Amino acid sequence: MYSKTRQTIIDYLHSGVFSGVNYWMFDQGQIISESLGQLATIPVSEPMVATALFDVASLTKVICTTSVLLRLYEKGRISWEDALQKHLPTFTDAKITLRHLLTHTAAIKTYIPNRDQLDAQQLRAAYLTLQSGKNLGKEVKYTDAGTILLGFMLEEIFQKDVTTVFQQEVLTPLGMIASCFLPKNSPYPIVPTEQLASGQVLRGITHDPKARVLASHAGNAGLFANMADLIKFCQMYLAYGADYLQKATVQMLLQDQTPLGSGFRSLGWDLKGEISQPFLFHTGYTGTFLSIDPFHQQAFIFLSSRVHPRDDRQAYIEKRDRLLAIYMQEKQNRLKFKNS
Repeated sequence: MYSKTRQTIIDYLHSGVFSGVNYWMFDQGQIISESLGQLATIPVSEPMVATALFDVASLTKVICTTSVLLRLYEKGRISWEDALQKHLPTFTDAKITLRHLLTHTAAIKTYIPNRDQLDAQQLRAAYLTLQSGKNLGKEVKYTDAGTILLGFMLEEIFQKDVTTVFQQEVLTPLGMIASCFLPKNSPYPIVPTEQLASGQVLRGITHDPKARVLASHAGNAGLFANMADLIKFCQMYLAYGADYLQKATVQMLLQDQTPLGSGFRSLGWDLKGEISQPFLFHTGYTGTFLSIDPFHQQAFIFLSSRVHPRDDRQAYIEKRDRLLAIYMQEKQNRLKFKNS
């Protein structure tokens, strides 16, 4: 099953695209799961283990931020057409809606002067002044700003740090017992990420610089999760929400949700595959991705250490896209064979 995809992963491991990887593939009840390579290479080599916690970076957006918003929507607390300002009065642009932010169509002008020199309070204040551009609602342009602002909105609604909200509304209900933010004294081994110019190797410290500054107030990144917990998350979607989301909500996600209906993007999620039967997809900067196809009962969880100890982003993206193309071809071939 998926022999070319699996061989490509092994080839990438041997050629140094990443030093370690955990992956899980599900296809109509059949499962393949492997842990390969090294959990860490510096300062000492450590073998990869299945229980390892990865900094999943932007997977935080769909696992946590999007999940909480979907549950609020189901309870009638929010509408996708609500202005962000309705729920976050300190935000200064009245035109940007929740749909714009979740579909990356807010055309936000994201430049913040001296961003890397700002503390958490200053960075929050800067984000609250961001404005939409002329392509509001017309163009998909991926940005972290949307989920950062949505995280601030969730803090306003729940009157709690957003990471506390994520624990309460996502991790605990789904039984994701290993997953956490700002991990301290975790019983699970943590996969390190990048070695900074100072020589420090980030381990148990959020890789994304904005989320690192915002800490417990970041809605865009910062989740540490292992394979067992991500399988629970995927299984919830494969079961069309199980007892966590409503079936109609998952069905809604499997449709283009951009304002013009032509961006092939859902709420929080990217859409891949055929327009008539798409599946949910999202990546994380650190070398992670989730692919979930409830309709065809197929899923692929990929967790790699591709930024450890160096970040060679462009070379990785080209290889990741090749891996995805091979997987999608094998995925489609299996469907054709089963339907023949």
